[in-house]
Amino acid sequence: MEREGLAVMNLSPITMLRIFIPFALGYFLSYLYRTVNAIIAPDLVQDLGVDPASLGLLTSTYLLAFAAFQLPLGVLLDRYGPRRVEAILLLFAALGAFVFAHADSLLGLIVGRAMIGLGVSACLMAAFKAFTLWLPPERLPLANGIQMISGGVGALAATTPVEIALRFTDWRGIFLVVGILTLVAAAAVFWVVPEKSCVSSGETLRQQFAGIGQVFTSVAFWRIAPWAITAQAAYLSIFGLWSGPWLRDVAGQDRMGVAKVLMGVSLAMICGYFLSGSLAGRLSRRGIQPMTVAAWGMSCFMGVQLCLLFRLPALALPFWLLFGFFGAFCILPYAVLSQTFPQHLSGRANTALNMLVFLAAFSAQWLIGVIIGCWPETAAGGYSPSGYSVSFGLLLVLQVVAAIWFMRCPAKKMLDLRNNSEL
Repeated sequence: MEREGLAVMNLSPITMLRIFIPFALGYFLSYLYRTVNAIIAPDLVQDLGVDPASLGLLTSTYLLAFAAFQLPLGVLLDRYGPRRVEAILLLFAALGAFVFAHADSLLGLIVGRAMIGLGVSACLMAAFKAFTLWLPPERLPLANGIQMISGGVGALAATTPVEIALRFTDWRGIFLVVGILTLVAAAAVFWVVPEKSCVSSGETLRQQFAGIGQVFTSVAFWRIAPWAITAQAAYLSIFGLWSGPWLRDVAGQDRMGVAKVLMGVSLAMICGYFLSGSLAGRLSRRGIQPMTVAAWGMSCFMGVQLCLLFRLPALALPFWLLFGFFGAFCILPYAVLSQTFPQHLSGRANTALNMLVFLAAFSAQWLIGVIIGCWPETAAGGYSPSGYSVSFGLLLVLQVVAAIWFMRCPAKKMLDLRNNSEL
């Protein structure tokens, strides 16, 4: 074990870059795909004439396809390794981008977006799996945070840069360019990332699928999962689509104003990812667990959402910046699970959580649109501010309930229960 740790510490800078950069490029594109609809939503509504519920369904199809593949993805990552799995899946994402760019109906856009969701479903989990293979456990929060920064840059690219690009092309041209970049990312992951065999557990394929059941019956998993799921569902569904219309209808921002605010949110998210990972890593060496850091950050995240319910246009910018910053703490539970389960189950543990997160995010993004659609449009042609408050408030209530569940199940008690169940 000491030799393995020494080998990790002796990784050359070139090897580290070969591990981080290709996966970072893939996750950059994944987040760009995920959030770009917050900017191009008015164009999609104008071209297709969709209502809020249809817009929510179209955008959230990415999340549904993403979630649907998480369980088999965990098995594939643990069995074949992150390099090959992600490279192949990115080819599907590129094809989905080309389908989306050429679609002339709502159904065609949904099919293309579903293919994109499937294709980028490994971009984060494959990186996390690679880090568990190459890095010691105490480095995982920081490594995961650095990976998330690339997602923040992708969200950043989906704001003002996309709005500026729309002056020279339309949303179809943007998706064609991003599709080409996705092919480049697939090649980089396959040809640049070094191969390292996973630790063999001696499991057959059937036993590997049975390992999913081991994850879902773990008491430790269900202590963490509800809060992580509800917090990330709010973060992904709101920032990925409804933040843009909120800024337009509640804060009175024009299109460029919306793009600039969301650009600031993306920058705040990048800072949050880096600082949360760095802070969790430093405090863990002093005996403070990463989940404790996550709990404090996610509690602040709920406080920010409460502030948004008051619909104060003058404070929209600081509230949304804090939304991006503290929402980044929601990623820390993945590092916690990587340390909780043995290495040969780490891929399945994280993808099990990711499946539930994205199923919840799909439901939340669609549900927000349904709720908003219950109010008539405003005189300016926007959506009613009351619809945002009710839908955002519902997501906040679910997070509060999940947080209470987490607080009422102390880690020691949960560990004792898990140990008793294994006896």
